[in-house]
Amino acid sequence: MKVIIQIPCYNEEAVLGATLATLPRQLPGVDAVEWLVIDDGSTDRTAEVAHAHGADHVVRLSTHQGLACAFVTGLEACVRCGADVIVNTDADNQYRAEYIPHLVAPILAGRAEIVVGARPIDEIEEFSATKKMLQKLGSWVVRYASGTSVPDAPSGFRAMSRDAALRLHVFGRYTYTLETVIQAGQKNLAIRSVPVRTNRSTRPSRLVKSVASYVRRSIFTIFRLFLLYRPLRFFLFLGTVPFLAGLGLMVRWLLLFFLVDSTRSRAPSLIAAAVLVLIGFQLWTFGLIADLLAANRKLLEDVQYRIRRFEAEGHRSDADAGRTVGAGS
Repeated sequence: MKVIIQIPCYNEEAVLGATLATLPRQLPGVDAVEWLVIDDGSTDRTAEVAHAHGADHVVRLSTHQGLACAFVTGLEACVRCGADVIVNTDADNQYRAEYIPHLVAPILAGRAEIVVGARPIDEIEEFSATKKMLQKLGSWVVRYASGTSVPDAPSGFRAMSRDAALRLHVFGRYTYTLETVIQAGQKNLAIRSVPVRTNRSTRPSRLVKSVASYVRRSIFTIFRLFLLYRPLRFFLFLGTVPFLAGLGLMVRWLLLFFLVDSTRSRAPSLIAAAVLVLIGFQLWTFGLIADLLAANRKLLEDVQYRIRRFEAEGHRSDADAGRTVGAGS
């Protein structure tokens, strides 16, 4: 059983060494613990610091591609390196490494495939009242969209099984946190949360440049994923609004025509009612088409998962063979 702790980094030479120094080299029920650093096109000495402080693997991206891309690149590298469980943490030492065993334990026990560390949002002094409220609201929306009970969806401190890593897809470039939780819920992956504590911030967040920007991007991510995974429900709701409005106008026209004055045509109201009803039907049709496309996408994702698993098993067999030859020589 191998656990690999991955750290996405971008210009983190000042804090990465301290973060690596806190990571464990042994965990209960685990044979090997390795560290993997993803250097997301840093312009400083992040990669050199990672090597100097004992990182087992360093993956370097030629250009800065964003947190989501670095996260996915790390997952792929961890799988190639034979990880059975992957732990993701931040380079700025925000999350306390002492809670890593708590994240890994439910996966080792077979009770979960993804475990998210839930921070005590109300107790984090660096978070303003507005940010605390928005964090809670965002997590509630994600719970509704995903059908999960994760209390702290934006938390990047999480662990996942090898199989879960092979099943996840990240479409956005901004962040992976909300997207992966929603996907896990839609794919019926067993997901749990464990309470964790955090350290004081060593620098301002590079992801959340402003609360307004973070909220806007998060809303767009949730909207897009809901549209991707629940298209029929989305378009049914969207189409119901103009349909009911058109139906109301049509009922109003009928009442006025038969009960008030049958000599007036009231053509504008009748035309508006017909247009709104047609828009509603058209949106419902879009929903049916999108639902059929979603079914096809699920089949393609299943095929991709099988290909990924086959390739991952090939990498693991090569690694085991290499260790066997090395031991024999």
